[in-house]
Amino acid sequence: MVLQNIAVFLISALFSLYIGAVLVRFLLAYARADFHNPYSQALVKVTNPVLVPLRRFIPAIGTVDTASLVLAFVLKLVGILLITAVTGQAFDFAYLLPAALVDLVRSLIWIYIVAMIVQAVMSWMGNTHGNPVASLLYSLTSPILRPIRNIVPLVGAIDLSPLVAILLLQVCLMLLAPLPGVF
Repeated sequence: MVLQNIAVFLISALFSLYIGAVLVRFLLAYARADFHNPYSQALVKVTNPVLVPLRRFIPAIGTVDTASLVLAFVLKLVGILLITAVTGQAFDFAYLLPAALVDLVRSLIWIYIVAMIVQAVMSWMGNTHGNPVASLLYSLTSPILRPIRNIVPLVGAIDLSPLVAILLLQVCLMLLAPLPGVF
């Protein structure tokens, strides 16, 4: 039982970390972030070995890097299958595809929530001008915050748009309740 728990933990952690890296790279490309940034370059180095060959078969659709999404989806499916095999549960393929899709959307939402929280904390620390993490976070969160900033006014010098965005994203997470057996 202990070895089974360790195996599930390791599978879940390793797959989640790599899927997260692929999704962050997808979001940064979609937001047209600076890929000369050292942190962007690190993501490229980690994800290129799998994405470059995959892009030969799966072309981008407009500005959407479909190879990244397909890779994240396939990795999610493999991770769920491995965990199901390790725990000895039966495979339900009708359940597997929607579970993987819902969990990927939940992962994307969590990436945005964490990015907004880190961005807010960094703004409290003082001058973030020239900070490579701050510029990436701004690029990443801008597509979500920009429309909210058009609706929610500043309160003094305080920007409440990240708070509103996080609340809306939390509602989305509640609507996408995790399916059992998904990591």
